[in-house]
Amino acid sequence: QDFCRAYGQLCGYIFEHKDLSKLFYEELLYDNNIFADLSCKKSFSEIPEYIKNSVTFDLQVLEAVSSLTGDILIEEAVKAFPKESAFLHTLPRFPNSAQLPVTNAQALYELYHQKGYGYFARATAFAVEKGEIVALTHADSIRLSDLKGYQRQKRAILSNTLSFLQGKLANHILLYGDKGTGKSSTVKAVVNEYAAQGLKIIELSMAQLKYFPKICEQAGASPFKFIIFLDDLTFQQENETFTALKAFIEGGVAGKPDNILIYATSNRRHLVKENMAERMTDDDVHIRDTMQTAASLSDRFGLEITFSVPDKGEYLDIVDSLAQEYGIDLEQKELHMLAERFALTRGGRSPRTARQFIKLQVSEMAME
Repeated sequence: QDFCRAYGQLCGYIFEHKDLSKLFYEELLYDNNIFADLSCKKSFSEIPEYIKNSVTFDLQVLEAVSSLTGDILIEEAVKAFPKESAFLHTLPRFPNSAQLPVTNAQALYELYHQKGYGYFARATAFAVEKGEIVALTHADSIRLSDLKGYQRQKRAILSNTLSFLQGKLANHILLYGDKGTGKSSTVKAVVNEYAAQGLKIIELSMAQLKYFPKICEQAGASPFKFIIFLDDLTFQQENETFTALKAFIEGGVAGKPDNILIYATSNRRHLVKENMAERMTDDDVHIRDTMQTAASLSDRFGLEITFSVPDKGEYLDIVDSLAQEYGIDLEQKELHMLAERFALTRGGRSPRTARQFIKLQVSEMAME
């Protein structure tokens, strides 16, 4: 009974996933082990021989398991339980799995160098749920080519990110400006551009900032590079989270992990909501202190990139680019008139408004 139960579970997995070697490959890639850690810190020759020999032995065992077939297991079961041979021959069979992509320590070393290792090898984008980092298998796939306009802003972010990936000096970035100008989309698109180079993104909401130290500790121990993405960052007042975030960006006593940068977006330049009452005072020192407190967090971002609402010409240029991309066949004069009319109904011009307008035109074309 124990054999049949275990054999049934094995068959169920193979019939669903097709291949044991795929399972072994993923577990090797996502595992945290001493060899993986050494592979990302040392050359292959510097890793002790006894560790490399153990790794090669383990891979050979996994390869042997992958080569097993249902016929082989049934034959062994018949030897162990000869009285049940008639029943055992009625069990389903399965073929051997494909060869394991890595067969020795050298090959696994190269795999870890190419793809990294550990939980963060599972995806490019991550979120936080109940304090735990969760891989997003269906994250936003937006690319920079999908975003029209704002070339200067995109170049600045790309340059900073590339310097970070190359192990050079890089700044935390604050993207601030009007709604719908593409601040969040630009951050996600930049990460997608460099995902193949090991860049990851972890998105945190305001309510999740209390998990910031824990997340930085986990990400800091990984071989990948991380953008901690703080979207729509605004504080009602200076509090413990505000102070802790300032200390981390500056480095603090414990220091900042070299593989982490913070990219934040906000509609506020100084991130802290200010009231006119705080400024309406005769105490000049108090006014200066209030203003310095409000600016103390945003000033710690080495790069501040402004995303302003486009003027009429920039807005229509974005519309033209999107119309060409989606094959909208309208006279430019009519297209611009409709786009301006749509912007009026949506409360103003923005890249988001332009994309919404184009989506409307595409849907109307489909109806025709």
